[in-house]
Amino acid sequence: MKERTALLASGSARAIGAAIAAGEISALEATEWYLDRIERLDQGKEGINCVRTVSRLAREEARRADAALAAGQAAGPLHGVPYLIKDNAFTLDGSFASAGASALAEFIPPYEATVVARLREAGAVLLGKTNLTEFADFVAETMPAEFSGAGGVVRHPLGGRYDRGMGSSVGSAAAVAAGFCGFAIGSETQNSIQAPAVHSAVVGFKPTVGRVSRHGFIPLVASQDSPGPLTRTVDDAQLVYQAIGGADMKDTATLTVFPAETRGNQSLQGLRIGIPRRFIADTVLTPDREAVFERLLHALAQAGAVIVDPCDLPSAEQLNGVRSCVFRAEFRAGINSLLTALKPCGMRSLQDIIAWNSAHPQSIPYGQSLLEATDAAPDLRSSAYIDDRRQDIALSLNAGILAALNAGPADVLLSPMSAAAKCTGKAGAPVVAIPAGADSAGLPFGVTVYAAPGQDAAILQAAMVIESVIGQRLMPAITDTESVITTKS
Repeated sequence: MKERTALLASGSARAIGAAIAAGEISALEATEWYLDRIERLDQGKEGINCVRTVSRLAREEARRADAALAAGQAAGPLHGVPYLIKDNAFTLDGSFASAGASALAEFIPPYEATVVARLREAGAVLLGKTNLTEFADFVAETMPAEFSGAGGVVRHPLGGRYDRGMGSSVGSAAAVAAGFCGFAIGSETQNSIQAPAVHSAVVGFKPTVGRVSRHGFIPLVASQDSPGPLTRTVDDAQLVYQAIGGADMKDTATLTVFPAETRGNQSLQGLRIGIPRRFIADTVLTPDREAVFERLLHALAQAGAVIVDPCDLPSAEQLNGVRSCVFRAEFRAGINSLLTALKPCGMRSLQDIIAWNSAHPQSIPYGQSLLEATDAAPDLRSSAYIDDRRQDIALSLNAGILAALNAGPADVLLSPMSAAAKCTGKAGAPVVAIPAGADSAGLPFGVTVYAAPGQDAAILQAAMVIESVIGQRLMPAITDTESVITTKS
């Protein structure tokens, strides 16, 4: 029993899937175990509150997974593995899709996200939805990442808080850290997977924009949005990415043709890792973190990596200071398109949501300054938007990531915490967050590994070999003495 508890609470999705395939535990038993743990440790006044809704079809899906396995129809390594998904994704299990907004709190979507359909094809079992920062942290400039009007406050499994700027996929990251699922799905526009991952001591992978379909997700910024996994290992992130990635006619961004992928290093030996310092690492490296970061770089060098330090982005200073209208313009266009088409909870436009919030101020205790600014954003056909989008790409990619990789030369870039999020977000680049122990204050510390758009397989391979040397998860102080595995009819 202790072995099963350890497997489900802190084991990898691959290991959980292997145990199910070997008959050591059934998909239904695993699902029941997670549902019981969520009820005891997540729900209630003292709970973590990272799970917003539990799927009423979870047990039915688990039974189907077990039946398929018994019939010799295993779908792959994720077959039977229970997962949670961010509450901006559409599902057909009767649960809401609110993006954390009180105005959309009871919206039941009429179709499901492509990611959900593909995970079902892979045999995974949907447990439910996770809380997120309201509208992916685009409501008010002072709102902490832990809050949403629809879901309340997500509590950190490792203590502390998910404060301002820690990324909107906090519920998904917390759920993986707390052992409420085998893996979770989040989404990132800029910071929203990588930041909660490093602050929760879990792995997060934001794929290149266009590698994973956004169909069935409430949008933030179409040119930057990308769903991705939060997991306990980089190998798990790769497994989930392989299941959810690929072209989808319902999201034309997935039809983008990227340059051919380079082959990823199978070991650290000779891997050239660039360290952008100016206006990237320097912005987050306090003295205590600096010492930790240097130890990690030393360990990688000792294992055979070539550390190119510094490996600065020529555009770093300009990028740090740039203020673009792209977020506001694309969010207004995207949310208005969705609201006009679906009219969720009677909301037909962003103006309707702003008006609803004004009439229910208790739902927006931090105000709605960003929503109000968004409503006055330039049109997507305006020169202001077009010029800003071109500048974003020029600074983040051409004079940013690509320039640094070429100048190093470097195979990948590595930064502490989520220091490069603005750059990777605007560039649409893939990024892997890796937990790497704690800083001198005992708080989770991690690094992010990133490269050019389209190099997803290579960046995952590099992250795996980096993780093998410096990867270290911090475990929450959650006891499981009452957890049992039972089967309910």
